[in-house]
Amino acid sequence: MIKVNLLPHRQIKRAERQREFGLMASLVAIAAAAVLFVSWSYIHNRIQAQQSRNQRLQDEMVRLDKEIAVIGTLKQQIQHVLERKQIVEGLQSDRNQAVLILDELARQLPEGVFLKSVKQMQDEIELRGVADTNARVATLVHNLSDSLIMHSPNLVEIKANTNALGNKEYEFVLRVSLKRETAAEDPAKQKSAATKG
Repeated sequence: MIKVNLLPHRQIKRAERQREFGLMASLVAIAAAAVLFVSWSYIHNRIQAQQSRNQRLQDEMVRLDKEIAVIGTLKQQIQHVLERKQIVEGLQSDRNQAVLILDELARQLPEGVFLKSVKQMQDEIELRGVADTNARVATLVHNLSDSLIMHSPNLVEIKANTNALGNKEYEFVLRVSLKRETAAEDPAKQKSAATKG
């Protein structure tokens, strides 16, 4: 019987299988490393893109916050300008008011009534004067209630006195309100508008 020694052949086969296994393991490791590198690169690129988006959003938010602050200051400036405009318009409308009030009082004052003082307190005028009869004071109240620039006359006080000549006279205090919307207009224009209507 022939004896064949298969030991070297087995060792060669084993070495060849180990070489194939090592080659396959290294190929798998290389492939795994390549997959990991590609995955890491993709994830890293996505993170960087998201961070750049976030940075752009932050920059826009900062820019918008600055614009909002500027808008807030502009609103305050607009409010100040509007307040100044209202003050100027009020002064403009009140500029001729004293002349109109005195003119209207001269028109509405009946005979026998003399004014000692005319005092304006914002939208109200206080008249202090003397009349020779009660009827004259009543006529003044009636005339002022029909006035174009005044309304709601209120007789605060009336008292009878005797003057230095021995004549009886009536001292009175009368308050009347101003019509603000028409106080600055010309009464002649208002009369012509009323007659046309």
